[in-house]
Amino acid sequence: MNFNTIFLKSFRVLLLPLAIIYGWIIAVRNWLYNKQYLKSVGFNIPIICIGNLSLGGTGKSPMVEHLLSLLSEKYKVATLSRGYKRKSKGYALANLNTTALEIGDEPMQFHIKQPNVSVAVCERRIEAIPQLIQDIPHLQAIILDDAFQHREIIAGLNIILTDYNNLYCDDIFFPTGDLRDERKSSKRADIIVVTKCPSDLSEAERDEIIEKLYPEQHQSVFFTSIAYEKPYHIYNPNDQWTLSLNDEVLLVCGIANPLPLKEYLHENTNTYYQISYSDHHIFSIEDLNEIKEKFDQITSNSKLILTTEKDAVRLVKYTEELHNIPLYVLPIKPQFLFNAETVFNDLVVDYLAQFYTNTNGN
Repeated sequence: MNFNTIFLKSFRVLLLPLAIIYGWIIAVRNWLYNKQYLKSVGFNIPIICIGNLSLGGTGKSPMVEHLLSLLSEKYKVATLSRGYKRKSKGYALANLNTTALEIGDEPMQFHIKQPNVSVAVCERRIEAIPQLIQDIPHLQAIILDDAFQHREIIAGLNIILTDYNNLYCDDIFFPTGDLRDERKSSKRADIIVVTKCPSDLSEAERDEIIEKLYPEQHQSVFFTSIAYEKPYHIYNPNDQWTLSLNDEVLLVCGIANPLPLKEYLHENTNTYYQISYSDHHIFSIEDLNEIKEKFDQITSNSKLILTTEKDAVRLVKYTEELHNIPLYVLPIKPQFLFNAETVFNDLVVDYLAQFYTNTNGN
């Protein structure tokens, strides 16, 4: 553990009084919703909520993409996000001319990879859902991205994610810890997914984690690791690069938790260099000059720049500056452990099927 990490941990401990105050505010808010002094609203459409109890990346975007791929072939699906760090305000529905600056990087990623899915953003989801239903005729399902804490809306299926390296049951409130909601709020979820697990997670450790999470009888717990797919050129998805131990990689990323990615590169390349930016960073010309200068300093004949899909949607606009640069995008997806993907998928599909069975029956 380096000095900066030790200093940060020590500083966050000093902020414990703020964490206690924050936790008290969240507890009061949840109590008001539980007692229905604050009202929640339901809609006559299946709503699946993806969220977590913590700040930072737990793998929500890959899980949303998994659900979109699972459902979009049979149902007319939309996804609704806040659109974090976008330059616009209010409700926006993505179209052919939409950019990441207008809707945010993660919604733009959904828009590019899932062209048959409607992608909308709005700070106030409760206001956006009626507009989305009006804008998309015959809409059959909505996936709420990062909305578990938005209790104004009643979702029919709640899925929460927790990072294997930072389980919510071991965490405390922000700013001393990373929790943004009470640990007992997990009881509102239907499905709990432990993400970013080692691919060789043992059954014994799985059972130990389940015991720590202490799920309710109605809750199902799943475990996923990160599956990295073949990198593709930012302007030509058919141009793919097979990483090898001969490669030297310049990693360019602005994501909340790059540690799993760095571990993957450490194991699968000769060496890598890194230029890090803050989460959701908006790239500038100065950034591109820094990237190109750093890349030119690498002397290997087998070198490339690698970035994440989330970062790529903020870099793709620089076609002239990046035209002759081997900039590749590394896609990821959740890999369900213990052969549980079919069980997970069935729970989601059955929820929609049951909803429409009940609706048609009535």
